[in-house]
Amino acid sequence: MTMNSYVFTPAQLPTLAVEGSDQRFPISRVFCLGRNYHWGDSQGQVRQAPIFFMKPASSVIPAQGDIAFPPLTEEFCHEIEFVIAIGEGGYDIPEARALEHVWGYAAGLDLTRRDLQMAAKSAGMPWDGAKAFDGSAPMTPIVPVGRCGHPDSGEVWLSVNGVERQRSNLHSQIWSVSEVISRLSQSITLCAGDLIMTGTPPGVDALHPGDLITAGIDGVGQLQVRVASR
Repeated sequence: MTMNSYVFTPAQLPTLAVEGSDQRFPISRVFCLGRNYHWGDSQGQVRQAPIFFMKPASSVIPAQGDIAFPPLTEEFCHEIEFVIAIGEGGYDIPEARALEHVWGYAAGLDLTRRDLQMAAKSAGMPWDGAKAFDGSAPMTPIVPVGRCGHPDSGEVWLSVNGVERQRSNLHSQIWSVSEVISRLSQSITLCAGDLIMTGTPPGVDALHPGDLITAGIDGVGQLQVRVASR
């Protein structure tokens, strides 16, 4: 047996398209920031330390066509988010150097089984299953920094069947891109290929089969997907 032998063929590495290129961005891990906009119950409060959770890299899919209505839920919800694509890893990255580690940006949906999340929270249990399921992170192609810079403003919005549900602006994020990268890298070594979803504005609500989701972040990307049958 050689050093490169496997007991089975490894799964294909998840990737995302790169805007304006035939290259692909290889995905290592997906980190998500729990709350990064003021909702009605947090206006005026002193900001708390950011809380991160994870989705598997395999949950990332292109934000196009149909998305599956997941099993085990009656409250399937949308969350539009700004996505940071890391191109250079590091540990304990200073805020002043954090943007040097960014390869590009995308728009994504943090799809959630909200009823599972609320039940787990009420029981004091982990709620990974509410966030980590097949196809739970549809994303637009990644736009390289060389094309979009480092956006710190721009409308963030989402509509369902033509009715707007979420709207905010990147400048309303509680934690900036530099702060998010620096804080996360204090607890784990970031790697090239990591994606960071930076939280969603208020307006999260349930989705149903047949719903058409249109969403985007100005200067970064737009998406349109439809919720498929159960």
